[in-house]
Amino acid sequence: MAQFTKETSTTGAFVRQPNRFTARPEPEPGRYRLVVSLACPWAHRAVIVRKLLGLEDAIFLAVVDPIRDEKGWRFAETDPVLGIDYLKEAYDNADPGYEGRVTVPALVDTTTKQVVTNDYPQITLDFSLKWRPESTLYPEHLREEIDAWIEPIFHNVNNGVYKAGFATSQEAYEEAYTNLFAELDRIEAHLATRTHLVGEQLTEADIRLWTTLVRFDAVYHGHFKTNRNKLTEMPNLWAYAKRLYAQFGDTVNWDHIKRHYYVTHHQINPTGIVPAGPDPEVWTR
Repeated sequence: MAQFTKETSTTGAFVRQPNRFTARPEPEPGRYRLVVSLACPWAHRAVIVRKLLGLEDAIFLAVVDPIRDEKGWRFAETDPVLGIDYLKEAYDNADPGYEGRVTVPALVDTTTKQVVTNDYPQITLDFSLKWRPESTLYPEHLREEIDAWIEPIFHNVNNGVYKAGFATSQEAYEEAYTNLFAELDRIEAHLATRTHLVGEQLTEADIRLWTTLVRFDAVYHGHFKTNRNKLTEMPNLWAYAKRLYAQFGDTVNWDHIKRHYYVTHHQINPTGIVPAGPDPEVWTR
């Protein structure tokens, strides 16, 4: 049985739903609440970019519980700013007829209590383009090259691990698995002579790749059956991932990451047992 029936094709492939809310609000410090799960790689990007650009005082953060139930993402306690218990309430405020899956990150307007955008690819770009135009994470002179990395990384790596993990046919799984490791091999070769993906500096492309890498051995390798090898067995990617961990590893919450994947994906891990390893200390050795 599929983990997400509405997002599974007739051939057993996982087809991620489109983002319903795609507004691009103008910056207004204090007006918007960024709702994230610390388990989610898409939300993790927003947490990192917000931190690197010094937007903590301009865009307030709300963290949901890592265990998503039948109503979706919930807050451990009623959110003190939005006055809601589930992120779905903000979705319903914006579109009472919304029937899709409630996703994070989501930017919620604190004045209307409505979701403004759940367009995770654009949220982090707008932090650079609108909120911090001087940002070096998505500079104009490197934008074309950054975008050229972002596209295959999204399809084959970021979403690729989910395509493998949520596949309900052998063919769909093997296609995702093959594309994932072909892309990782390409990046491994690229990093043999480079410290970053683009321009020898940290960019949006690195952050998008890294939030998948940091979860790879702890979750995707076993839980999603992407087990040709571990990240620690790819020397260039591992060294690269550890360098970035030194910059923003404080945004990683291993407890949230592991509990979310292993407890909420009932079709994949029906026992709900959370693995004890791997040892997170390997990231700082």
